[in-house]
Amino acid sequence: MSFLAHVHLLEEESEEEPKLKYERLSNGVTEILQKDAASCMTVHDKFLALGTHYGKVYLLDVQGNITQKFDISPVKINQISLDESGEHMGVCSEDGKVQVFGLYSGEEFHETFDCPIKIIAVHPHFVRSSCKQFVTGGKKLLLFERSWMSRWKSSVLHEGEGNIRSVKWRGHLIAWANNMGVKIFDITSKQRITNVPRDDISLRPDMYPCSLCWKDSVTLIIGWGPSVKICSVKERHASEMRDLPSRYVEIVSQFETEFYISGLAPLCDQLVVLSYVKEVSEKTEREYCARPRLDIIQPLSETCEEISSDALTVRGFQENECRDYHLEYSEGESLFYIVSPRDVVVAKERDQDDHIDWLLEKKKYEEALMAAEISQKNIKRHKILDIGLAYINHLVEKGEYDIAARKCQKILGKNAALWEYEVYKFKEIGQLKAISPYLPRGDPVLKPLIYEMILHEFLESDYEGFATLIREWPGDLYNNSVIVQAVRDHLKKDSQNRTLLKTLAELYTYDKNYGNALEIYLTLRHKDVFQLIHKHNLFSSIKDKIVLLMDFDSEKAVDMLLDNEDKISIKKVVEELEDRPELQHVYLHKLFKRDHHKGQRYHEKQISLYAEFDRPNLLPFLRDSIHCPLEKALEICQQRNFVEETVYLLSRMGNSRSALKMIMEELHDVDKAIDFAKEQDDGELWEDLILYSIDKPPFITGLLNNIGTHVDPILLIHRIKEGMEIPNLRDSLVKILQDYNLQILLREGCKKILVADSLSLLKKMHRTQMKGILVDEEDICESCLSPILPSDAAKPFSVVVFHCRHMFHKECLPMTSMSSPVQFCNICSAKHRGPGSAILEMKK
Repeated sequence: MSFLAHVHLLEEESEEEPKLKYERLSNGVTEILQKDAASCMTVHDKFLALGTHYGKVYLLDVQGNITQKFDISPVKINQISLDESGEHMGVCSEDGKVQVFGLYSGEEFHETFDCPIKIIAVHPHFVRSSCKQFVTGGKKLLLFERSWMSRWKSSVLHEGEGNIRSVKWRGHLIAWANNMGVKIFDITSKQRITNVPRDDISLRPDMYPCSLCWKDSVTLIIGWGPSVKICSVKERHASEMRDLPSRYVEIVSQFETEFYISGLAPLCDQLVVLSYVKEVSEKTEREYCARPRLDIIQPLSETCEEISSDALTVRGFQENECRDYHLEYSEGESLFYIVSPRDVVVAKERDQDDHIDWLLEKKKYEEALMAAEISQKNIKRHKILDIGLAYINHLVEKGEYDIAARKCQKILGKNAALWEYEVYKFKEIGQLKAISPYLPRGDPVLKPLIYEMILHEFLESDYEGFATLIREWPGDLYNNSVIVQAVRDHLKKDSQNRTLLKTLAELYTYDKNYGNALEIYLTLRHKDVFQLIHKHNLFSSIKDKIVLLMDFDSEKAVDMLLDNEDKISIKKVVEELEDRPELQHVYLHKLFKRDHHKGQRYHEKQISLYAEFDRPNLLPFLRDSIHCPLEKALEICQQRNFVEETVYLLSRMGNSRSALKMIMEELHDVDKAIDFAKEQDDGELWEDLILYSIDKPPFITGLLNNIGTHVDPILLIHRIKEGMEIPNLRDSLVKILQDYNLQILLREGCKKILVADSLSLLKKMHRTQMKGILVDEEDICESCLSPILPSDAAKPFSVVVFHCRHMFHKECLPMTSMSSPVQFCNICSAKHRGPGSAILEMKK
């Protein structure tokens, strides 16, 4: 039976998560406590031992089932002690009986004393033959040891300070409490090493007994009344020993609690404290016994910090006293047993399942889900999916539909059945739009009906949202023809709705009905029309729609048409654009920029188009085209009085004088006339220019400034009339002289460089010709083609080697004439005075 229904937190509901959970130990314990009352209990990792007021000792499993029963005495069992192995047990009772026996090997010791025996503790390693020791306490503390003759002998460790009421044995140390305080005895050195006096002597020691607990082999925790002391056993330094014990005790922490302590247990570096609580009634102003508390506290040096506090509803707590409660614990599993006469409660640390329970109870679903994901290997009672579904339901109940829908992605994962269930649930509450962005589109894929249901929902109320889903969802998720029909039905009501038309075009595209899609895109002048044409190769469908495409975006249309000449010919495009010369010009201009020859048949037409729509590009066109009829171009340019273009055409047709005359008479631009004369580099043109300029002072100034490097300036200066006023004449003459000096300097510099280079090359040639040339057996005579060297090296031979690396037997060369003693290579003789003109002669 769960104890949660019987355990209450302190009266107000706390937002802080409890540290422990509780269960009532039931089964056999329930049967025992219906007829008897618990007086004491001890805990082993494997089982429990419970003593009762009627002198019985029961061995229980951890679920509370009875495994063994011992009738020890007709009166109350005061204490039970087990060794670490769990094989030996010591029991003492109110009538003075003491028994120490093996659970599996029979009785070891049995004796009845003449006074009640309150405590007993067997050696932790009693199972060993060398550790057959135990202590009992009544009016004095006795140590029993078994001698080598298997006889038991006793010795008094302490007496004279009242009844011994509590004892704990750890390792070689025995701690006990009497009416005056707490003592620690070292069983190895047979010395008592400390005495910790009781603080509040006003409390009756039989009503408020001392609680002792060893945290480890050297740390003893003492709880007495409201006071807690933590003592540390330390080794004394050899220099301080003298007649003192080898160990001493230091109190490392001491503090007061709010209530009276009934039991202590360690929990890591914290303490679990069972407290007896008395409260005052507001009505009668009388004290009464309240529910006991189980606190977890963090000890500090002089105080403590409360970590958690639970008030426990144990059976019969109204009649219990402080001495009726005991706290036992299992070190291995952090289990704490709260023992009272009518009840035994087990407290244990909360696990991850309990943590998730608490989060769910507090409706902290997201934290619960996160905790489950982190600890999914450790949780036993919870499933991540169940928590997630509860979280979605909670969000829906709160009206947070978007968050609930978003969480579906993570929680439902690839479970198609759950997805479909949730979609129908969202439909019932009219929130299909909320879940639509998060529906799976690949793995898994839901039934087409699910997607169609959501598309219809959007189509009824949100065209933009509908269009977004069509763009984002793959076309194979739903029945395309069903949705196309639905859109067409809506277009009957609103035929010009651009959103619906665009969406219908996209649906046609998914359905590979590209012709209908293209028609809609062109109607809408939509940017995706070019992408659609390219992607699906729709060039055959646009041959009669070229003007529409050009009107929509001439740049993109022209680029597309030129990139696909093999699909739509240049001739077809030009014919389609015949009635739109401005578009025709754009197309032919782009064509000409790409290739000057492809559209040569249209170059004559382009002259008029450039003149009409794009004069700045006419002159570049005339310069770059070699297929343009010059007479036709000249006629058009003269009709339109395009001077620059006419000048270019006249010069290109060889009529340079007319061109120059036009520049001077029409443009009156001396600089352009000079540039033109420079380009033509014709003396007669310079003469004409001088004659035209001789009576125009500004022209004379321009000529003087620019003529120096092309024509002798004297020709111009001699023709200037005396007395003519010429602007900036002095500066022009100075410039002529400077240009002349510069020419002289350049000539001299060039001459020096030429001489230096000639000398350097001559030296290089001389060095090269002075080098030896390798002749070996593989070389042949270039005339007779036989090896150049004789097979018999002893025979005399004569070889001629030219610097061109050609080799001859001397007798294979023609005889030199007396008039020209220099011999040339027959092969390289065409090169006069070339590399073959000099020879190297080898003789032997």
